[in-house]
Amino acid sequence: MLHHIKRLILSGCAFVLLCHSHLIYADTGSDTEKILNWAENTYPEIFAGHQATQNIEPWLYRHYPETGIYAGINKNDNGVYLLGGIWGDQPTYIDTLTNLIAHIDSLGGNGGVAACDTSKTPAGITYSQSGNVVTVTSSGQCVAAPDLANTNLCSVPRQTTASGVSLLGSNTVTSSRLEGLTINIPGLPDPIKGIDASANVKHCTINVAADTANLIVNSDLCFDITTTVTNLLAGFPVDGIALTPPVKYYTAGTYTSSIVNDCFATDATTVSDAFTGETWVRQNGEYVKIGS
Repeated sequence: MLHHIKRLILSGCAFVLLCHSHLIYADTGSDTEKILNWAENTYPEIFAGHQATQNIEPWLYRHYPETGIYAGINKNDNGVYLLGGIWGDQPTYIDTLTNLIAHIDSLGGNGGVAACDTSKTPAGITYSQSGNVVTVTSSGQCVAAPDLANTNLCSVPRQTTASGVSLLGSNTVTSSRLEGLTINIPGLPDPIKGIDASANVKHCTINVAADTANLIVNSDLCFDITTTVTNLLAGFPVDGIALTPPVKYYTAGTYTSSIVNDCFATDATTVSDAFTGETWVRQNGEYVKIGS
């Protein structure tokens, strides 16, 4: 039972460990970054692979070499333009930036951190970015914990090319607390300390976008885990466990990343390949491939 509780709480931290390939050297809190991020997340077959935003006056734009598409905003008229592919060899006006942002917001569109699939993020969690610093927060509110089947709240989309760049990310839980659930069983270690230790792991990703190094992700979150914990404890009363709903888990942490030569030569707990989709787990000092 305690194992299941630990898994649930860890699910609220999982995305911090997986936000390791989402750097943009620009102010992604701006409307320009928001709409370009949304385009990548919504139409990956057109805007393939995360591309860095470039600035050549009066344009802020991204180039997608696989499809030959350019997507940009003209700062003189605040218009959104596309060029290449079905749009031809001259910039094609789409609409004003203001109108398109309003449209995206009305759809509840994913305009968060580029190349970070936040489509399964629970309502109430927001992403913002300034330079190489990403902030993920529930704004002091406790949101419903995600389904355990969808614990990866900020997964790395499959890359369409092998970049040859490897990135090592490290997460540190800076504070955490559990409210509404007290576990005091003789001989059992403090579960919060065990959870934090499990969250402080390293993950290395192969074939990431080249502009994803030196990313800093600061998180400040609260998850309401009342329903799941209540269901777990129903019919299984245990001396030393006291439940006083609502049950809330608060966690704050920082994630950092840097480029490495070889993921398999690091001390990462897990390794994944953003191009092939392969995953390895470190066991007894060796990396063992899991899944297909």
